[in-house]
Amino acid sequence: MLTAPPLPATASAPRRFLPVLPVVAIVAMMALPVSGGGDGGGGTIADAVSGLVVLYCAIRLVRDRRRPLSRTAAVVLALPVVGIALAAAGAASPGAGITGLVRYLQIFVLVPAAVMLLIRDRRDARLVVWSLIGLALWQGAIGVHQYVTGTGASYMGEEIRAVGTFGAADVMGMATVVSFGIVCSLGLALGAGPGRQRTVAALCSLALLLPLALSFSRGAWIATAVTCGAQLALAGMRRAVKVFAVVAAASVILVGGLGVGTAMLQERISSITQVADAPDQSVTDRYTMWAAAVDMWRDQPLTGVGLKGFPDHRDGHASLALSSGSDTEGAGAGFKRQPLLSPHNMYLLILSEQGLLGLLALAGSWLALLVCGLRRLFRARRPASRGLDCALVACGLLTWQLVDFAYADIGGPSTALTAVLFGLGAWWALASEEAGDR
Repeated sequence: MLTAPPLPATASAPRRFLPVLPVVAIVAMMALPVSGGGDGGGGTIADAVSGLVVLYCAIRLVRDRRRPLSRTAAVVLALPVVGIALAAAGAASPGAGITGLVRYLQIFVLVPAAVMLLIRDRRDARLVVWSLIGLALWQGAIGVHQYVTGTGASYMGEEIRAVGTFGAADVMGMATVVSFGIVCSLGLALGAGPGRQRTVAALCSLALLLPLALSFSRGAWIATAVTCGAQLALAGMRRAVKVFAVVAAASVILVGGLGVGTAMLQERISSITQVADAPDQSVTDRYTMWAAAVDMWRDQPLTGVGLKGFPDHRDGHASLALSSGSDTEGAGAGFKRQPLLSPHNMYLLILSEQGLLGLLALAGSWLALLVCGLRRLFRARRPASRGLDCALVACGLLTWQLVDFAYADIGGPSTALTAVLFGLGAWWALASEEAGDR
């Protein structure tokens, strides 16, 4: 069979990464300023690009005429469809059901499957990982500038909260992106790649600690600490002790150099342990909405109240301790009262809107991804194996998201990155062994 002549080195690299570049494009769209204040009331450019990525992947599959997914991958990725479809049928209106159905399928089924299929080997995966790190550095740099110049979101009466380009209405956006960057760079640093790559990745991880601290996001802090601890333990305890010492020293230096921000950081950190004794209003609101979500589930235990049903049923199940909303201001936006339309807990949101069937289907799919990914990670730790860096990144991102879902849910401009995360995790967990070793 005749083969095409090899391309010149200058042309081979772009051609080599062409299939995975649409995935990188989704990440790149997150660097753009969010239009409309970042209130999450509509789709974003990244959402539109993710839809095009799904279409592009489908066209490639039809052209190549190959079976897209293994039986295991098809079952794991399609499992959430059962609960989502039932909850969509039980929505209060056809419009709400269709909107919720499309959103859930986009984030947890279609885009992850497309990302998994477009990533062909470890080189493709590393390109996506470095794009996430680059995005984190960009958003983190903007966040630090916002803190230094007093142009961030309002926090305790001062406009110092780092939010990047996501705006005051999505204060978790930059924290999520920076956390992804830390997890990705730490995974690369702990892997068995070239020494220069590991050094650069370690420096990126340390540099991103500052914007993460200035985000004042307790949920992101907790998820990042748990995930990085798990990555260090999985990479080896001897290395874990060394890295922990370096990170601890860097944290002391960074926090010590923040000046007036030190007191605010200490107060924010201490508030994590004050959820029972003296919780602030945001914690009270969150616990009140959690209780309301559980109460909704008790009314409809199997199928829930339907997709997009939490806001309509909230007031009928929430106590009087719930405030009317949260105040947002700064980062180029004026004062706005933002309504509380979700419980800020993904598991309880699914439980209330999709019932026990939906929770078992979605959480079961996520848990299967993590278990399969960890199984391959342990095999990648063998001396003759390769891909430990990709394994630590993929399993780390899945761990971070599953921990963070206890404090947050989908919504906002950064949600499209969640789909990329699950796709990267699915590639490592469910792709063929050869793809992970190449």
